[in-house]
Amino acid sequence: MNRNEKTGMIYVAIAGICWGIIGFFTRSLGTKGLDSIQITFLRNFCAAAELFLFLFIKDKRSLMINIKDIWMFVGTGICSVAFFNICYFRTIEMTTMSVAAILLYTAPCMVMVMSCIFFKESITWQKVSALLLAFTGCLFTTGVLQSDGRISGMGILIGLGSGFGYALYSIFGTVATRKYNSFTITFYTFLLASVGIGPFGHTDRLVEAISHNGKVVAISVLLATVSTVIPFICYTKGLEKMEAGKASIMAFIEPMVATVCGILVFGEKFTLGNLTGVVLILASIILLNTKLKITRGRVKHG
Repeated sequence: MNRNEKTGMIYVAIAGICWGIIGFFTRSLGTKGLDSIQITFLRNFCAAAELFLFLFIKDKRSLMINIKDIWMFVGTGICSVAFFNICYFRTIEMTTMSVAAILLYTAPCMVMVMSCIFFKESITWQKVSALLLAFTGCLFTTGVLQSDGRISGMGILIGLGSGFGYALYSIFGTVATRKYNSFTITFYTFLLASVGIGPFGHTDRLVEAISHNGKVVAISVLLATVSTVIPFICYTKGLEKMEAGKASIMAFIEPMVATVCGILVFGEKFTLGNLTGVVLILASIILLNTKLKITRGRVKHG
């Protein structure tokens, strides 16, 4: 693994950690009377506003794009972020949180296949093994193996849609990195995601919630900064330096961090399944970052 790819891995790892602690903010907003779609709208809207102000002051040129390239940001913002969030929350309503999380994390498999088709990335035994380890770890960390088994055929289909939408960010994002920097991509992603999610967010109730509780704005800004702007910029920068397939597998750090935070911060029950899941995800990351060569039937460390 070269230095460029190692840097990319670090960026994606930071993104996964920031996404993993999102529960700090979403739980707080939930107690203020906001539903999941409203929280997602606020998250994207505040992130877009933050990035606009930052780029307007620091680098106005980064706000300029060729109108012919708008399809890239429709892809990352509406087809990916807005679509997968709406599908994800609908899946939770129709199945369970654990089932929805597992279906969302079919995304790396889809990224691997699409990257092979569109970017000619190779599908190696190492990637497949790391993906299987990470996905199995996700099964344990989310607790789906101990869930109540509430399954809906349409819920499964919509859940797979959330995974597909999630996967599209890596595909459209990889294309966009060839012409634009990570700040530009992230800004237009959030801007268009806000447009896509807005009609589903019951904005009248949202305005009422904000007017009755000033803390909503402060928490939303923190959510936008810590668990939205920073991780999306880092993940996008990671896509500049490594294969989309590998980046999507590395992102499995997110459910691992979320599980650890739930145990340490929110006092959630620590189970053998949690431990098994964390170990498997760590093992997948180690495997993905270990250079191996197969020579005369033997596996050697490179």
